[in-house]
Amino acid sequence: MVKALAKNIQFKGRTGPVVLVIMDGVGYGKYREGDAVAEAHMEALAAFQKDWPTTKLKAHGTAVGLPSDEDMGNSEVGHNAIGCGRVFAQGAKLVSNSLETGAMFEGATWKKLVSNVQTTGGALHFIGLFSDGNVHSHIDHLKAMIMQAKKEGVKKIRIHALLDGRDVGETSALDYIDPFEAWLAELNASGADYRIASGGGRMFITMDRYGADWSMVERGWNVHVLGKGRLFASAHEAIETWRKEIPGIIDQDLKEFVIAENGKPIGTINDGDSVVYFNFRGDRALEMTAAFEDGASFDKFDRVRVPAVEYAGMMEYDGDLHIPSQYLVTPPAIDRTMGEFLAATGVRTLAISETQKYGHVTYFFNGNKLGKFDEKLEDYVEIKSDVLPFEQRPWMKCAEITDKILEAIPSGKYDFIRVNFPNGDMVGHTGNYEAVICSMEAMDLQLARLKKAVQAAGGIMILSADHGNADDMFEHEKKTGAVSIKADGTPKAKTSHSLNPVPCIIFDPAGKGEYKKSLKEGLGISSLAATCIELLGYKAPEDYDMSVLDWN
Repeated sequence: MVKALAKNIQFKGRTGPVVLVIMDGVGYGKYREGDAVAEAHMEALAAFQKDWPTTKLKAHGTAVGLPSDEDMGNSEVGHNAIGCGRVFAQGAKLVSNSLETGAMFEGATWKKLVSNVQTTGGALHFIGLFSDGNVHSHIDHLKAMIMQAKKEGVKKIRIHALLDGRDVGETSALDYIDPFEAWLAELNASGADYRIASGGGRMFITMDRYGADWSMVERGWNVHVLGKGRLFASAHEAIETWRKEIPGIIDQDLKEFVIAENGKPIGTINDGDSVVYFNFRGDRALEMTAAFEDGASFDKFDRVRVPAVEYAGMMEYDGDLHIPSQYLVTPPAIDRTMGEFLAATGVRTLAISETQKYGHVTYFFNGNKLGKFDEKLEDYVEIKSDVLPFEQRPWMKCAEITDKILEAIPSGKYDFIRVNFPNGDMVGHTGNYEAVICSMEAMDLQLARLKKAVQAAGGIMILSADHGNADDMFEHEKKTGAVSIKADGTPKAKTSHSLNPVPCIIFDPAGKGEYKKSLKEGLGISSLAATCIELLGYKAPEDYDMSVLDWN
């Protein structure tokens, strides 16, 4: 339990609430071409930037606990940093360290997985995102585990590859598949039986989150476990075939494939096998984990059969519910979050977003913890997301989210409101530039609505983001910075996050010069926690990263 925050006798806050608006995936672009944030007609955001204190915050790499500044930020580590006010070593870094030191292979879970298949003669299966995007997974982690399994005498390994095209190039699947297949062939030359067994695009099979579309998980179960799906001789053949049959399809949307010989799948998951879900990030791993671990109460789809396997996640995806029951690397122990401090202080809080980011303003914001710190003080509101490709509804649910906030602000029920508008990230991942422009302009309309309500209530609004995305929608040549052009003469879309800084804007119409108009520079998004706490009229914990405010 944490203690209540100390009051700031020099600043007691405003009469209205502090509203933290997380514009997911909205950053400051490095290149003019492909910067949908800059190109969109956004009068409200432009006015905020012109008239109110503004600075840029780091939202990637070491600023959010990732291994290096070459690593893109993401919504999960971003909301962790914003919500806890400090930087913790995150998934990718923890897994890499565990592999480098060998700690993973000395752990009881790894030993149990290997011992099981050595005893039963079964296969060791790896399911996960097949790229080096380092947001959900990294292919080097997979290779390190395969090499260790070979050292320990594991005879049969099957890989179930979820194709990316989202955190890496949109049609880069073969850049990973072909070298990996060649690498497996070298291992197999010495008597091993290691093969890719199934796969498909990450937004078509397996990697749903927040219960948005369980049919994705069902398709993944059918493919990985049951071997039900279109049959191919190799992953390469599958990818090439789907691309020919569905012109313009990108990797994240590629249909399922099952590798077969003589008409039979080579890698179904059966009794006596061991299974590793090698994604280190939890949001898109929880549902497939439930399909493996939940008993007769599981009712999301008909699993047909549930093999008796040793199942483990790369990490513990839910620290409160201890999901999965077995995992290879212990996640960061994030404590003393802003939400916990606010609850202990009696601050009344509303957290709101639509389904796609609801878990980010609740679970991730609270340090990877489900539930509330105080049922009486906290309200969490989820607006159901549409279940369809986001480029078809690029405005998403930003208007409905704003409707709820406009009810909340004048009600006087809340001191602190945190909201996530997913548009820049979720639509940004589609690679559809026109749709991203639309998504930005739709969100801007909501910022204008919020501005009026916050001003009328005598409140403060902080505009920021968890990482960039919509600000960098085209691939650029590394040496020249020129836009990469496809064979048809159009720009090559970029569907991953950016390495760009994000805004921090303080809209405080009742301000009387208590702090300087120039905000601090060079900080990361973890500084937002102390900033919010100070604007609420309290002193931030001493070990929190400093706020952006320079008080007079």
